[in-house]
Amino acid sequence: MTKLIIQIPCFNEAETLPATLADLPKEVSGCDQVEVLVIDDGSTDGTSEVAHNSGVDHVMILPRNTGLANAFAVGLQRALELGADVIVNTDGDNQYPGRYISDLVKPILVGKADMVVGDRQIETIRHFSAMKRLLQRVGSWVVRWASGTDVPDTTSGFRAFSRESALRLTIYSDYTYTLETIIQAGKRNIAITSVPITTNEVRRQSRLIRNIPAYIAISAATIVRIFLMYEGLRVFLGLSLIPLMAGTFLLGRFGYFYLSQEESGHVQSLVVAAILMVLGFLTILLGLLADLIAQNRRMNEDILYRVRKSEAGRQV
Repeated sequence: MTKLIIQIPCFNEAETLPATLADLPKEVSGCDQVEVLVIDDGSTDGTSEVAHNSGVDHVMILPRNTGLANAFAVGLQRALELGADVIVNTDGDNQYPGRYISDLVKPILVGKADMVVGDRQIETIRHFSAMKRLLQRVGSWVVRWASGTDVPDTTSGFRAFSRESALRLTIYSDYTYTLETIIQAGKRNIAITSVPITTNEVRRQSRLIRNIPAYIAISAATIVRIFLMYEGLRVFLGLSLIPLMAGTFLLGRFGYFYLSQEESGHVQSLVVAAILMVLGFLTILLGLLADLIAQNRRMNEDILYRVRKSEAGRQV
């Protein structure tokens, strides 16, 4: 028996939640049970009451607003405890049409993927400005490069997860989960694919992208942090080449002047070369340290996976 849980992280979505819930399918091909889980992330507008009145199967109420990433992670864990075999995440603002849920879960049900992302086909979204489309394209390219995946729309929150992939994902960010989960999927060899979708007309402005420069800075910091978690040695080895190559050049310059018996240019080049070479070797040491930390984190993540699997199994 295959159980699908559709989770909806919400913060002050009392106005848009009824339309979102009404649009969700009651039956999905390949799934024997379909249930809905609403995570009320500290709303102050009665979102949880709306969810209860709409007949939602499960409602989680967080006492204060903790951010989208945390609400998503809490919902993922709760869905696992409720015995979900497949989990679909959608937004409470009715951005994503419920009719595409069957398309999202199909690759998981047939064993072709463990994580599926809805591709909004950014170029076709009319309410996106040219600048926002450009940022989405650039951001998605960076995430694809960092993760080694080919997901075209990395910021889409319309996603499906197999039980196994949900158990293995660990959310570190407190801002958004979209970029982080794709990078993790790529680095942890979780099979990921995408399916084309369209979007409904916008009902409200995005709460994540209120300030474009701040959004870019936070997203960039998230990508760098997660990439360093898994590829610290590679990054620091690459960075060490800059001072090492510059130091080698200056050392060669010093040797040239020294052998040519020139009266100037000796000590300055030697001193700067020595500083750069030391800096390069220290950067390599940082890379080795980062790699050791990454190996330790992988072991901790494996332990966390086993603990989650055990706890989720007991709750079913």
